[in-house]
Amino acid sequence: MNFRFIGRLAAGAAVIGTAYMLFLYMAGTSTDSDAVKWPHSQVVLTVFATPPAEVEDIATNAFTRHLEQRLNIRFQFVQVSAEAQRERKAALLAGGDGPDVFLTGNLTPDEQIRYGMQGKLRPLNALIDRYAPQIRQRFADNPQLKKWITAPDGNIYALPSVNECFHCWYSQKLWINAEWLERLGLKVPQTTDELYRVLQAFKLQDPNGNGKADEVPLTGAADGWRVDVTAFLMSAFIYYSGEDYFVIENGKVSLSAIRPEWRDGLSYIRRLFREGLIDPAAFTQTVDGMVQLARSPEANRIGSLTAGHIRMAFAGPAETRHQAYITVPPLTGPDGYSAAGYFNRGEYGQFAITNKASEEEAEAAIRLADYLYGEEAAVLNEFGPENLWWRRGAPGEQDEHGRPARYAVRPEFWEVSVQNEGWSQMGILYRSRDYRESWAVPDDPYSLAGYEHRLYTETKLHYEGREPAEVMPLHLFMEPEAAAEAERLRTSIHGAVRDATVAFITGHRRLETEWDAYVREIKELKADRFIELYQTAYDDYRAR
Repeated sequence: MNFRFIGRLAAGAAVIGTAYMLFLYMAGTSTDSDAVKWPHSQVVLTVFATPPAEVEDIATNAFTRHLEQRLNIRFQFVQVSAEAQRERKAALLAGGDGPDVFLTGNLTPDEQIRYGMQGKLRPLNALIDRYAPQIRQRFADNPQLKKWITAPDGNIYALPSVNECFHCWYSQKLWINAEWLERLGLKVPQTTDELYRVLQAFKLQDPNGNGKADEVPLTGAADGWRVDVTAFLMSAFIYYSGEDYFVIENGKVSLSAIRPEWRDGLSYIRRLFREGLIDPAAFTQTVDGMVQLARSPEANRIGSLTAGHIRMAFAGPAETRHQAYITVPPLTGPDGYSAAGYFNRGEYGQFAITNKASEEEAEAAIRLADYLYGEEAAVLNEFGPENLWWRRGAPGEQDEHGRPARYAVRPEFWEVSVQNEGWSQMGILYRSRDYRESWAVPDDPYSLAGYEHRLYTETKLHYEGREPAEVMPLHLFMEPEAAAEAERLRTSIHGAVRDATVAFITGHRRLETEWDAYVREIKELKADRFIELYQTAYDDYRAR
């Protein structure tokens, strides 16, 4: 994952598609080259795509032109906004004028099974076996990937974009103001009791030194990447990813939100809220609310916050307050439980070939997918042509593991807001952990260029290896009827749990007298059936 900040690079705008045509892009490995030889005349592919906002024009984009020349194809894009993607995708698959290829299909396991059984999505197995050596190698290197994306009928209907982002796997983080800790003579909290005492000190002892009681001990947001304060805090009592309420112990699936440990977690979080240690806005505001708080003009007011990365709140290339923050490890609760949120669970399918594609088009499409799964394409898709925003590693530069760095990012890249040189990670990429960690590590971890290294270091220090032994995979296939039932139950149960969780924390419901009624409410929404459906699917997944 990359984090771009506001600003526009003035120089380099003229170096667009011609950079590719003059072969300023990387030479590529032999597998990259072997995978894409195309012996036939140019093939036109109608492609469903959702271009990122920072891409100026996908039709004239330099990486688009590079792919067309390299693979002897021509794109006809069906461009769809992110907001309209789901509805438009369903309409195209239901009608008779769908695309040859979904490049950003965001196809759930349910959709893959349903449209695959209807013959609207073409199985990719034979095409991969015949035309896709790089994809086959990825499967050999990462057997878990093939297991994730293979449907119960043995077919692969879609390929995901793979991003083995180490810090993203452990992105449920609490960031704390280390300057305030030092000023007050406190240590980084390790337990729920220690966090309580630290937050009390932040509230009462004026750590920002402005003489005002304006400190916000802990904040978060209601919507955004790992910004939910409840998720991090609850995982000191029972596992909660912030995405679902499954706990898996020795292969047995249960619903965390009706277990006694969940009640204990609610009691702790409610105490923090009652004593003014949690920002009330954390349950309603967007990430923009955190950003505005972080920009308080007189003094920094934030003691700690939950976020996948600290610059979600302290945004902007000139922002320096973020430098004060370090991560807090997963807290240990009163019963000794502790867990890091873990998100290496697979991704939804992005690339798929429909029944509208001819044999020639299907072959060209899988060759495209094969090339996009290569390292060469990963670099060019994200960073554009060589020597614009990236270069090869120089002698003496080292990567995350002390090896000679293969690549280095130019600092200007992090200030680009709109460009037309790359796809900004659109479509499918395969960014292995080895690839991601092969880039040069800058000297300053607090610079924009050094930010990924800082996130890597914080994750390595506090979160790696502290996840549960089992977490629910994102790719969990069910038969269409079971999937539809599970989705209905999921919507009602998750909504009820979310509403009740906030109500208990904020005092709109009394935990002491209404817990049993709440549990009955959730069970009346067919929680047992919901768990049964997922238990069956999880058992099938484990058996494959």
